[in-house]
Amino acid sequence: MKFLENYFKLAENKTDFKTELIAGFTTFMTMAYILAVNPQILSAAGMDKGAVFTATALASAIATLVMAFYAKLPFALAPGMGLNAFFAFSVVLGMGHTWQFALTAVFIEGIIFILLTIFNVRELIVNSIPANIKHAISVGIGLFIAFIGLKNAGIIVSNEATFVALGNITDVSHSAAPMVTIISLLVAGILLALRVKGALLIGILVGTLLGIPLNLTIIPSSFEVAPPSLSPIFMQFEWSDIFSMDMVVVCFTFLFVDMFDTVGTLIGVSSKANLLDSEGRVPRAKQALMADAIGTTAGAMLGTSTVTTYVESAAGVAEGGRTGLTALTTGILFLLALLFSPIFLMIPSAATASALILVGAMMMTPIKNVELDDYTELIPVFFTVVMMPLTFSISDGIMFGVLSYVFFKILSGRIKEVSLITIIVAILFIIKFYM
Repeated sequence: MKFLENYFKLAENKTDFKTELIAGFTTFMTMAYILAVNPQILSAAGMDKGAVFTATALASAIATLVMAFYAKLPFALAPGMGLNAFFAFSVVLGMGHTWQFALTAVFIEGIIFILLTIFNVRELIVNSIPANIKHAISVGIGLFIAFIGLKNAGIIVSNEATFVALGNITDVSHSAAPMVTIISLLVAGILLALRVKGALLIGILVGTLLGIPLNLTIIPSSFEVAPPSLSPIFMQFEWSDIFSMDMVVVCFTFLFVDMFDTVGTLIGVSSKANLLDSEGRVPRAKQALMADAIGTTAGAMLGTSTVTTYVESAAGVAEGGRTGLTALTTGILFLLALLFSPIFLMIPSAATASALILVGAMMMTPIKNVELDDYTELIPVFFTVVMMPLTFSISDGIMFGVLSYVFFKILSGRIKEVSLITIIVAILFIIKFYM
């Protein structure tokens, strides 16, 4: 324990062993859903569901442990939501390619990411984003994950007339999920107000227990200890079409979305945790981006879609996680999930939704650091914040924020305030519009 305290410099980062463990456990609990959801999505592409579960847990553990020991930051990684949907529903079912073709594209993307990280290209992009946009990214991610929590709980539902509407939150006979989330939220929120450590985790546990009599928490009848075999999907690459235009388009899409989702998450959560340095930069950004690149490459070899840094890391940060010990805890739990998957998977989304909603609220605080009197700063900040939940995409929010920032600065005669890298990033966003 002393070695870990010294290695992660807990005292220097104003944290302690217990806080880091609780933070890592909280992060895991809020993102454990990926162990159930990712196999479901990728099985639609024809992949073995059990094998994808094992690949998901292993890839998440590998990437998160690299983040822990190499970057020493409290961020967890796993196959990205949205990217797995693009893998299954666009590349395989939409474009008609095999899942082996899609895995090959993910593998190539991972190798390119490693090279871009080695030569500091990704770090340059992270550091090129203006300070106010960085703070806005944190707020936007907060609204985004709160929206996910509200949606997962059934508190917000789709509506043809108004796109979204309030769900039926009082009719338990119809669905108990909204009420379970609300009760979990109230418990966790009161504990937060009382500054009780582990408040979010306690809220999740309360929601899980409430879900048992309401048939939301399904207790498995038997427990299988051995994880499913990886053999159906391990190293299943297809090299025959690597020089095709489809491969270029697919790789570029994976690259683009993953890059800005990861960058947005790193900046947003770092801002919330007060980890940004005096110049607004993410500490050890290169190492953090390398963890993402290694995770994606390893994940493709194991048999899963692109691995990325998770916004749910904000849950652990909210519990006080500040070092790689938080990530180490989360990574170990992913490995344990291989042996006790029925236990982890029985936690209903209604229970974890309360944590996402509250973390979303907590991530509003960086808005106080934004310069609101300058319209060339305010309008890009507004687009960054509002477009993330409305487009259901972190990268789209960043795209609108950066483009509007560049356009307003240039058209108002203040081009000197825009760095060359920021202009290049804006041009890449414009190119993506037409691809």
